[in-house]
Amino acid sequence: MRWIVDAMNVIGSRPDGWWHDRHAAMVRLVDSLERWAAAEGEDVTVMFEGPPRPPIASSVIEVAHASRRGANAADHEIVRRIDADGDPAAIRVVTSDRVLADQARARGAAVHPAEAFRNEIDPR
Repeated sequence: MRWIVDAMNVIGSRPDGWWHDRHAAMVRLVDSLERWAAAEGEDVTVMFEGPPRPPIASSVIEVAHASRRGANAADHEIVRRIDADGDPAAIRVVTSDRVLADQARARGAAVHPAEAFRNEIDPR
């Protein structure tokens, strides 16, 4: 299973004050995803709207961002990646966005709710 994580949906699923330091919240998400992916042996891509500044790098997961700007840019990039994949049934999209979830399912990908996934990778 390959995972594509809608980053801000997962970050926003827990009102822990992330909005006070958005970049720190992004770094924490990448750290949690790295630990989870390494422990579970999972292939993970985390998708941000734009490139994190300063950049966030990982040798464990793919840290990606939408290639274009605008509303729902990460959602469009996730759909583009599903469309470009030869085996969309092997993809699980993590999101709480209903439109993105519907688009992913219509293309054959599975969907996992953002809040449930956050609780799995970063229990309270």
